[in-house]
Amino acid sequence: MKILIIEDEPLVAKDLERLIKGLDVTVEVLEILPSVAQGKEWFRTNPLPDIIFSDVRLSDGISFEIFESINLQCPIIFTTAYDEYAIRAFKLNSIDYLLKPVDKKELGLAFAKYKSLNVGGIVNEQLKSMLSKWTDSSTKKYKERFLTLHRNALVPVTTEETAYFRKDELIHVHTLSGEKYISEHQTLDEIEALVNPQIFFRVNRQHLVHRQAVGKIKTTHKGLTLELKGIPLLEVDMSREKATAFKEWIVS
Repeated sequence: MKILIIEDEPLVAKDLERLIKGLDVTVEVLEILPSVAQGKEWFRTNPLPDIIFSDVRLSDGISFEIFESINLQCPIIFTTAYDEYAIRAFKLNSIDYLLKPVDKKELGLAFAKYKSLNVGGIVNEQLKSMLSKWTDSSTKKYKERFLTLHRNALVPVTTEETAYFRKDELIHVHTLSGEKYISEHQTLDEIEALVNPQIFFRVNRQHLVHRQAVGKIKTTHKGLTLELKGIPLLEVDMSREKATAFKEWIVS
């Protein structure tokens, strides 16, 4: 069985590869692709694998972009931290999903499902149906208000007030006016899945930034350094791998 992994976090990709090979020693992982751009290029020059394991959010966009123009005749198992709407879409169209961190038992059940699946045109039609539902902006609702904790009181904070989300020991919501609240969510992945990607950008593992908070942008030998507005001002670093996607996002 030949498998393709699309995942932008190297440690997550390697752990998934280890779990897959633990279930079936005959599996051949053809490639681990970290971006939309590399995914599109790979499909232009390579035959289809038997199964694709794909994260939803990659460093330069959404993995769905890879599959939109492909006559895909093989199943996809998505790995995701997405909200309930996305999960319903996956289940409705019989395209499986695994919530991160991937559980070995759930992975085994997904394998069993796809070994019994009659792949071919039906998979391609199911994928097209799922993509059309997902990309229909009228059905996708983004979270605009978060309930946070401050001094033993619950405080609602809107996305318009938010400068950025920051992961420390806890996830904190920082506002443009300088307030700092504790988020009810446990990970930045959860929050990233809930907010509008046209407004928020995941600049690194620690920061999810609102467009309005971006001030000066400096080029460095490692990538970019962003000056984030707020009280006080904050500088955060971004890798070269994310820099191109960020530059396109900030002017879109």
